[in-house]
Amino acid sequence: MPFPLPTSRPRAERATATGHDVIIAGAGPTGLMLAAELALARVDVALVERRASHDIAETRAGGLHARSIEILDQRGVAERFLREGQITQLAGFAWTRLDIGDLPTRHPYGLALRQNQIERLLAEWVSELAVPIYRAREVTGFAEDDTGLDVTLSSGMRLRALYLVGCDGGRSAVRKSAGIDFPGSEPSLSNLMAEVEMREPPEFGLRHDALGFHGLSQTESGRVLVVVTEAELARSGEPSLRDLSAALESVYGTDFGVHNPAWISRFTDAARQAASYRRGRVLLAGDAAHIHHSVGGQGLNLGVQDAVNLGWKLAQVVGRTSPESLLDTYHGERHPVAARVLKNTMAQIALLRRGDDGRKAAREVIAELLAMDEPRQRLGAMMSGLDIAYDLGAGHALLGRRMPDLDLVAGGRKLRLFTLLHGARGVLLNFGKRGSIDITPWADRLEFVDADYDGAWQLPAIGPVAAPSAVLVRPDGHVAWVGDESQRGLVEALTRWFGPGGA
Repeated sequence: MPFPLPTSRPRAERATATGHDVIIAGAGPTGLMLAAELALARVDVALVERRASHDIAETRAGGLHARSIEILDQRGVAERFLREGQITQLAGFAWTRLDIGDLPTRHPYGLALRQNQIERLLAEWVSELAVPIYRAREVTGFAEDDTGLDVTLSSGMRLRALYLVGCDGGRSAVRKSAGIDFPGSEPSLSNLMAEVEMREPPEFGLRHDALGFHGLSQTESGRVLVVVTEAELARSGEPSLRDLSAALESVYGTDFGVHNPAWISRFTDAARQAASYRRGRVLLAGDAAHIHHSVGGQGLNLGVQDAVNLGWKLAQVVGRTSPESLLDTYHGERHPVAARVLKNTMAQIALLRRGDDGRKAAREVIAELLAMDEPRQRLGAMMSGLDIAYDLGAGHALLGRRMPDLDLVAGGRKLRLFTLLHGARGVLLNFGKRGSIDITPWADRLEFVDADYDGAWQLPAIGPVAAPSAVLVRPDGHVAWVGDESQRGLVEALTRWFGPGGA
């Protein structure tokens, strides 16, 4: 029987066998990050995952961009990932590398780290936060009413929740069940990616020809990582070793004796985006909300950043400190970000699609432009996620952008700003006159810190900006308000992002 879940009891007292505040469909990087965000906010959250474990053979995504590393740093777990990955200049545009080493961030680089390692580390963190995972099951449907949803799993089990978030990939069953449109462009090319053994020495490196772009490289295990464009687009179903052999023959004139694949996957340049990231009590994040070609390595990072934007908002609505309308800002802020990623991946594929002289000339012109500092910094900030700016209205250059990780002095001790975000709570930083700001009505929802900072204020792709007297930082690390001595607009900003003040 459907029942409304109470939200006023402590988390430990809530029923976890048949009901949760939030159910997340899919325990990939996006779902895991969202689960961690909600758990930090003491929301009763559970994951539903079709796989029996997080062991995956596929290489899939190959790294974390700078903003994603910053996000993990905001939660105090970045070192776990940095220890296992390789720091590198990961950002690039249409095979032109973009060195972001001179951008103002504590992490002016990317991290080469395979998705299976990223998922394992996120899963370990989620386990530490005591988030339950219903494994070897999928969300197959749901029924929504005035007080919540009944969620049906493939095992026949039914769960009750206040909200359901689809993080279940590009073929999202949650999105389809919710009736959310997924408009976009049809594929124009098909790529095979695989990790294999070869009996003959392969031709390592990148290649362009009339079919498209291809590459062979050696993995840490000694196997060969293959990326090859197929001669025909009209293919369906799971790719086979025969498909891979035929594709290699078409490009290289031989399949190099390919055998013993660890995995083979097929992906296209289809670009689609959900018309809405929310319908009632159902929300979408990650590939369930947007799909695009993997060029530029932005997909996993985009999903993780979706999760961090959504998590604190959903937690506040579940906890009844903020109205449900706060959830509308999730679509309003993240939909344009993903639309821009779809646009830049389509632009890159247009440049890489064929090896003809015209596209080669265009790539060379782009490469010449990106050798200049300003274009390189602008695109580097875009591809790494460091330039994301939510439209929060006119005002200071910091407004809507990610807050820099400043080295502060507070209470006579040195601390990094990101350490104040470890608990996924907002922070109001006062750099002006002590005792001039009173946030007592919101004291249970965010931290207040009198701080000193005497360094430069700089933003990626923007440069130096004026030093503020106070800054309100949201739990996702984006600036919600910038103050001067008058404190004009502070109460409105606090109310908008953290709900009406308490007594």
